[in-house]
Amino acid sequence: MSRVPILVILGSTGSGKSKLGIELARRFGGEIISADSMQVYKYLDIVTAKVTKEERQMAVHHMLDVVDPLTYFSVIDFRDKALPIVENLISNKKIPIIVGGTNYYIESLLWKILVPNLKEKKDQESKILSDNDSNNEDSDGNTQPMLEISKSKDESSSEKIDRRMSTSEETKEETKEETKEETRVEEMNKQTNEVLYRRLVEIDPEMARRLHPNNRRKIIRSLEVFEQCGITHSEILKKQRMEGGSGLGGPLRYPNAIILLLRCDKEILNERLNRRVDAMMQDGLINELLEFHRKYNEDRIKTNLSPDYTKGIFQSIGFKEFHDYLILPEEERESKKGKDLLKEGLDCLKLVTRRYAKIQQKWIRNRFLRRADRQVPPLYELDCTDLTQWETNVYGKAVSIISAILHGEKPEERPINEIILNQKTTDSSNEVQNYCEICDRIFIGELQWEAHIKGFKHYKHVQRKKRMENQNSAEKAKSS
Repeated sequence: MSRVPILVILGSTGSGKSKLGIELARRFGGEIISADSMQVYKYLDIVTAKVTKEERQMAVHHMLDVVDPLTYFSVIDFRDKALPIVENLISNKKIPIIVGGTNYYIESLLWKILVPNLKEKKDQESKILSDNDSNNEDSDGNTQPMLEISKSKDESSSEKIDRRMSTSEETKEETKEETKEETRVEEMNKQTNEVLYRRLVEIDPEMARRLHPNNRRKIIRSLEVFEQCGITHSEILKKQRMEGGSGLGGPLRYPNAIILLLRCDKEILNERLNRRVDAMMQDGLINELLEFHRKYNEDRIKTNLSPDYTKGIFQSIGFKEFHDYLILPEEERESKKGKDLLKEGLDCLKLVTRRYAKIQQKWIRNRFLRRADRQVPPLYELDCTDLTQWETNVYGKAVSIISAILHGEKPEERPINEIILNQKTTDSSNEVQNYCEICDRIFIGELQWEAHIKGFKHYKHVQRKKRMENQNSAEKAKSS
């Protein structure tokens, strides 16, 4: 089993990833790790399309229902919870099967990240520090060990006092640092793009050459990296490449991982997604949303606050689409208005579900398939368009690929990322500025530059310049 330390099943929503994951877990004795940013939250099993209780009994599942619905849960939180599970499975000679539609969750497990989100890391450390005098419980109610500083039950009273004083001082320092950080962020937000860019030119000229002077977000990011890490962003990116990484991140965490990609014809997938939404409605989607909305939104409705669909499980597809229906008084839901809003929400849910599938496919194409500058595990395509051929085209091929690798053999199937046309070799970490003197504009990267040079606007400016030069020449000739 150690020949396959990690197996990833990719694909858009509705392609059958969960089904294949369960089948392979049963066949090879593996366990499933869900990599879905909404399924980590408790409740709302229908709207988040979780596997059923019966399916969970067929194979061990991890990272489902692990946090409260309103909790902020980042990709860093996911990585830190999921990696120990992966390592434990590998040490026990079991195949970890990563299944999910949140591709950046999957990326956090596959690749080492050498440019951490230091702000989130600091927030998490501060939370642990503030909680270290009480029993911490995980989402399953299991008591977790506190920080090492407060672990011992045998310490004397004086040691406890010293510890608390020390902790208090540390907390004060943390507060000071947080205040400084907030002040620094406020000051940075007040600065113009021009001022921020000039500062980046002074600190990290190499990175400045890769960014447009108006790309405020990336300029601030590079400035923050320098201030928090003590070295320039460009130096960190160099380190990533030297260790086998790319501008998107560090090297592979598991060099012998493999990826199975479920592919489906676009029209067939769209029809399948529409039917899936209809099935969710029949399974009680609206009642689930109404109950959850009532339970978690009563206070907000009373105070007439606007809904916040950027936090916790409220980010999932379904809430925003049915919002107008959900806030209707119960007696109005059966009225014409209520029925119209319900139909409108249903149509919208189908639309955003199809759009989400398209976004997932684009992400996979750009970050897994078309990267020539990034270490990507061998990626095998499985065609799930015709479900009557599932046993042959999907499950059978997957078993054949995994079995061959487990036996140290080369699979008959060829990875589709061995030879890919139109590979993407550049990003903001290695692109450079191109300045057009004629148009007085800056372009980042060769694609933008080539498009500009061949474009009609540039052509018009060139022709205008030629006319002006000819006029000047003619006037000089007359005067002479």
